[in-house]
Amino acid sequence: MNNYEVMYIVKPVEEDAFNAVVKKFDDLLVANGATIEKTDKWGKKRLAYAIQDFNDGLYVLTTFAAEPAAVKELDRVMKITDDILRHMIIRKGE
Repeated sequence: MNNYEVMYIVKPVEEDAFNAVVKKFDDLLVANGATIEKTDKWGKKRLAYAIQDFNDGLYVLTTFAAEPAAVKELDRVMKITDDILRHMIIRKGE
C-alpha cells in the first residue's frame, strides 16, 4: 500500500450536502480497501478564478493509504460527480 493525499473542491452547498459528499468519498475509499489517516475540512475559500460560474468552493484534504486500484476508482468517481469542481490525487514521497 502507498500513501496518498487527495485535495478536492466541492461546490458551495449546504453543510448537510457537503458532509454527505465527504462521507461518500471516505466510504468509497474504505470500501476499496484503503485506510484513511485524516480528513481535513478546510471550509469555504475564495477561488483564484471562477470555475463553472462559482467564485467560492469548499476545500477538503484527505490523507490515506491504498492500493493503486482504489486510487484509480476514486479518480473515476470524482470525475463523474457533479458536486466536485476540481480534484487532485498525489502520491506522498517516501
